[in-house]
Amino acid sequence: MKTYALHELATAMNGKLLQSEKGGGECVISGGVSTDTRSIPPAALFFALKGENFDAHHFLDKAVGAGAAALVIQDTAHLPAEVPAVLVEDTLTALQALARWYRAELALPVIAITGSNGKTSTKDFTKSVLGQKFRVNATLGNLNNHIGLPLTVLATEEDDEIGIFEMGMNHSGELAPLCEIGRPNVSIITNVGTAHIEHMGSRDAIALEKGTLARALDKEGTLLVPSDCDYLSDFRASTAARIVTVGEGSVRAENIVPGIAGSCFDLVVDGLGSIPTSIAVAGEHMITNALLAAAAGHHFGLTLEQISLGLKHAELTGGRLRQFQSHGVTVLDDTYNANPESVIAALETLANLPCAGQRTAALGVMAELGDHASEAYSRIGKKASELGLRLITVGEEAQAYGAAQHFQSSAEAAHWLLENSNSGDCVLFKGSRMAAMERVMNQAFPL
Repeated sequence: MKTYALHELATAMNGKLLQSEKGGGECVISGGVSTDTRSIPPAALFFALKGENFDAHHFLDKAVGAGAAALVIQDTAHLPAEVPAVLVEDTLTALQALARWYRAELALPVIAITGSNGKTSTKDFTKSVLGQKFRVNATLGNLNNHIGLPLTVLATEEDDEIGIFEMGMNHSGELAPLCEIGRPNVSIITNVGTAHIEHMGSRDAIALEKGTLARALDKEGTLLVPSDCDYLSDFRASTAARIVTVGEGSVRAENIVPGIAGSCFDLVVDGLGSIPTSIAVAGEHMITNALLAAAAGHHFGLTLEQISLGLKHAELTGGRLRQFQSHGVTVLDDTYNANPESVIAALETLANLPCAGQRTAALGVMAELGDHASEAYSRIGKKASELGLRLITVGEEAQAYGAAQHFQSSAEAAHWLLENSNSGDCVLFKGSRMAAMERVMNQAFPL
C-alpha cells in the first residue's frame, strides 16, 4: 500500500481518530495493513477483526509489540495507550471501505477471476503470463473472500501495473460487494459447476452469481470465458463488455499431446499466429485455464513468445494436480478442494495419464452439496468405473461413491495403499478441504 497519514485513512473509513501518548492523525502508515498479529509488517495499520469464534481486540498489545503503528478497533476496552487508533462501528466493514477507497486511488487495470473450478490455477497462469511484461500484484493463495480480497487490494503497491484479484463465493450476493471493491476492467469466468449448490439451490443460481463479474464491466471492459460454457449466451446478454472466448474461440490449443508431467500444444491466437508451448501440469481442464491466461496476455499486448514463456514457467498454488514420485509411484496431489466437476476432471486426467501400472483414485468427501450429494457421489463412482480406475474412498459420507474399498480413517486408507501399490502405479488424491486427503497421501507416500 502507498504511504498515508493516519488521518487520511480514518476519513476513508469514516472512523473516529483516537489520540495516544505518541500523537494521532499525523502518524504515518507505511507498512500496509494487517489482520494477523503473527505477521505484522513494521509501521502497519492493524485491523482488530471480530467474528463468532475470535476477537482480535484481545490481542491489541501483541499487535503493538509486533510493530503496528496504529489500530482500527470497534471496542475500546482493551486499547493500549502506546499507539493511536481509529474507532469504527465494525472493523470488517471498515477494512472493506478502506479497500474500496484505495482501489479508487489506483490507476492500474484489474482482472477479476471467478468460477466453480480453476480460479486459483487460472490466477497463477495469468500472473505468470502478465509477469513477463508487467509488475503484477495477484491474490496470494486463495485469499478471495470478503476479507482476503480487501487485503489483496490493499497490498497493491504504487509501482504495480496490473492487479489480478480472485473472487470466491458460496452464497448468493457475495460477488457484488467484491466487484465494488475490486472494480475490474477485465473479468474471467472459468466455468459454472455445482460447487456450493447446497447454499445456492441450483446451477442456474450459481451462473447468475458468477455472472456478477460480467455485469460489473462497462462497455470498455472485456470478459474472458471458455467457448463451451453453456451459460455464455446469458453472460453475453448481461454485459456491455467485449467477450473473448477460448477453447474453440479466438484463443485455442491445437495438436495437444498430454504427458505425465503436463501437456504440450500449439497455442493459437487469432491476429498473432501460433507457437508451440507447454504447461507443467496435467489435465485438459488445465489447458483451458492456461488459455484464459493467454487471452489476458493478448488483451494486454504481450507477444506470443511472452505468453508461451509465462505458461511454461507458471508455478501453481499447492494441492492442485501437483505431481511427485514416491517409491516409484506417481502421486497426483489434488487435495486442496473438491466438487463434482473438479473431481470428474481429475479422474479424467488420471485416466489419460501415461501409467505403466494401476491407476487408483483416493477420494474423500465433497462439501456443500446438500440434497444433490447422493446423485453427485453416485455419478462420480460410475465415472471412475467407466474410466477403469481403482477407487478407494475415505470418510463416512464418502461411502456414497460406492467403492469396493472404503475406509473410515486416514491411517487405514494409507496402510491399504502402501500394501496394494507398486512401482509404476499412479495414485490421485482428491477431496474437499474438510476431507484432509493430504493426510492419507502424506502417510502413504511421503516425499
